[in-house]
Amino acid sequence: MENVWDVIWQGLIGGIIIGPLARVVLPGRQNISLIMTMVVGAVGAIGGGLLYEAFGGGETSGVDWIRLAVQVGVAAVLVLLFGAMAGRRSTAT
Repeated sequence: MENVWDVIWQGLIGGIIIGPLARVVLPGRQNISLIMTMVVGAVGAIGGGLLYEAFGGGETSGVDWIRLAVQVGVAAVLVLLFGAMAGRRSTAT
């Protein structure tokens, strides 16, 4: 297993890209700011990376497309859930 700090560091940097990328793959408008999208994307990237490692994903010499797909998928689910909760909270008043 990779060093946990490497996974976290890659997730934080990747989250800046993966969050908005996850938002692009989701249909419709999300009730979530760009900054929050990046934060949720970082959490999704870290969680997706750890999930990938937990299921036996290993190191590659180049771009690990499967890891990236898992990270974007987890980030997309989190952006969708967070956006739904934020939208529900703003209309409940």
